Amino acid sequence: MRKRIAATLAASILSSSTFAQELPTTGTIESRIGKLELRNGFPTEATVQKVFDDIDFQRACQAYLWALPIMAMQEWQREHRETFGAGNLDYVDYFTFTDKLGLLTANATTPYVMAFPNLKETGPLVMEVPSGPTAGGMTDFWQRPLTDSGQTGPDKGKGGKFLVLGPDDPDMNPEGYYVLRSPTTNVWFAHRSLDPDPAKAKALAGELKIYPYAKRDNPEATRHVSPNGRPWTGKQPTGLAYWEGLAKVIAEEPSLERDRMFLGMLQPLGIEKGRPFQPTDRQKKILIDAALTGEIMARTIGYAKRFPGTKVWQNKEWEFSLMLKETSQELPNYTQFDERTSWFYEAVGVSVGMMGRTVGAGQVYLEASKDSQGNWFDGSKTYRLRVPPNAPVAQFWSFTVYDNETRCFVDTGVQPDRSSRDNIVKNADGSVDLYFGPSVPSGKPESNWIKTIPGKGWFTYFRLYGPTQPFFDRTWVLPDVEVIQK
Repeated sequence: MRKRIAATLAASILSSSTFAQELPTTGTIESRIGKLELRNGFPTEATVQKVFDDIDFQRACQAYLWALPIMAMQEWQREHRETFGAGNLDYVDYFTFTDKLGLLTANATTPYVMAFPNLKETGPLVMEVPSGPTAGGMTDFWQRPLTDSGQTGPDKGKGGKFLVLGPDDPDMNPEGYYVLRSPTTNVWFAHRSLDPDPAKAKALAGELKIYPYAKRDNPEATRHVSPNGRPWTGKQPTGLAYWEGLAKVIAEEPSLERDRMFLGMLQPLGIEKGRPFQPTDRQKKILIDAALTGEIMARTIGYAKRFPGTKVWQNKEWEFSLMLKETSQELPNYTQFDERTSWFYEAVGVSVGMMGRTVGAGQVYLEASKDSQGNWFDGSKTYRLRVPPNAPVAQFWSFTVYDNETRCFVDTGVQPDRSSRDNIVKNADGSVDLYFGPSVPSGKPESNWIKTIPGKGWFTYFRLYGPTQPFFDRTWVLPDVEVIQK
């Protein structure tokens, strides 16, 4: 009898354990979401509610990560229209670091020119790019490139006319145009002026044009708008606003085959194409919680990268910030979900030129968020980076400090970056010492210093414009950032 009782108790304990191989017919199990109870094989009412709440929460967290690229576009387009008053045929010019304060991981050195047309409203559009040192292109609203333009585009920096068709526009292939078709209704036109002369770079930016193909014979002048000191942000919205924006863009855009599973998972949360977004109190709570948790997930994936091949040099903290293998975000057997989460949480845009694969052209983005001891950067500490001589660039390098929460420039009221185009002090051997901290280190040149904020973390991108062979050979090595004053 005692043996049978002991055996029964052991079986009961095993069946309710997290190590059990089978669920009990009647009983409870301990799980990540607490106790789950079954009666005659069916979940109890309390278990049903708990499980559905967790299913919806998990789905919302993953949907948050999935939507990051398109939500950056949706929010930035909203700012263009509501804050700057820019329409479908207007560019917004970002020339100063103040203009760019809302832009995710911008470069403070080069001017940016951006537009967010809706092709359903405009019909087929012409993007006219001038001859000269520019880099850019256009993407769909998922930030998948339709084409590069400028130095790494088919025009090879000689300028040209790009005709972009919407999802439902008829095919056409007129002579003299590079013709693209967007799978999304909204698109993004993005450009940099790379001329080292600021006046020439600004003039070149002003030559970029947008106009409807239907008005190609007599197009109106393209309007260029300035942020003009108005505060704005291009980062994804937070809380319920994230899901309100996502519901809006899902309503506007075609449902892509790749995304049908996510669209199905959002339906029980009240987000469905063709249906107004009117979430219940329960759905609101889950969505708001998921937006908070989803952002922590995104930060973890981005700042604590666990992808193979992330490190640029062995035993250094420098990482490749852009880990997408293809600009489409697709590999033969899967979508690079975490890799695109990492990049599009921190940054906007991807192009062939940004993949860092062409010697002497395009860009390379190196990222660091930890010092030489493996500790996160702290705005209250003072650091030094020695940039070795003969940096492997055909154009220039830049080092920019970003707020790890906003992913925009660290907002200190002073220039958040230094570049080889700046009037910085060099050492006798041609190397450059850069300093980061809340104040200029004693005896060090202010021209080589970037201000940080005590009580806040930061991270950095080191950009190489026109990377040359010593970078690809890894014969030129960038040291880690070192603490010099705690």
